[in-house]
Amino acid sequence: MTHRLPELWLESPLAFWLVVACLCYFAWMAARLAVIDIRSHLLPNRIVLPSYWAGVPLAVAAAIGSGAFELAGLLRVAGGGALLWVVYFVLRVVYPAGMGFGDVKLAGVLGLYLGFLSWSHLFWGTAAAFILGGVYGIAIIVARRGTAKSAIPFGPFMLAGAALALLLPA
Repeated sequence: MTHRLPELWLESPLAFWLVVACLCYFAWMAARLAVIDIRSHLLPNRIVLPSYWAGVPLAVAAAIGSGAFELAGLLRVAGGGALLWVVYFVLRVVYPAGMGFGDVKLAGVLGLYLGFLSWSHLFWGTAAAFILGGVYGIAIIVARRGTAKSAIPFGPFMLAGAALALLLPA
């Protein structure tokens, strides 16, 4: 997302400032949620649910980013949030012990941010979360700090994967 800021500034200063505000909010939200999830294995609704409102300025920025109203950008933001929420919901239904509902709710928020950029960013941000979580899981098993049945907080890996994808060029 950061790579798009210079072009957004040239195309639409309003879209630029909307995205900057959303990025600042993302950094605050991610830091808070990562700490809370690591400590308690919970992603509190009081932080996750209001974060869906970050999709409103992102959707507006996507719609006006090129200077003219663009419905495709608006749909990509909303579709990214909905798609990622559904994917995580299915994972939760298939294996409830492996995924908390807080992760499902957070996935929708991250889908808004990643959908702002592109469908490929949505894919890579999601893949990065699972790769990072898997590497961590293997590391705790190898270090004999846990077993394959050990519960690990997945929220920080979701947030890190999304942050990495937000830094990827288009």
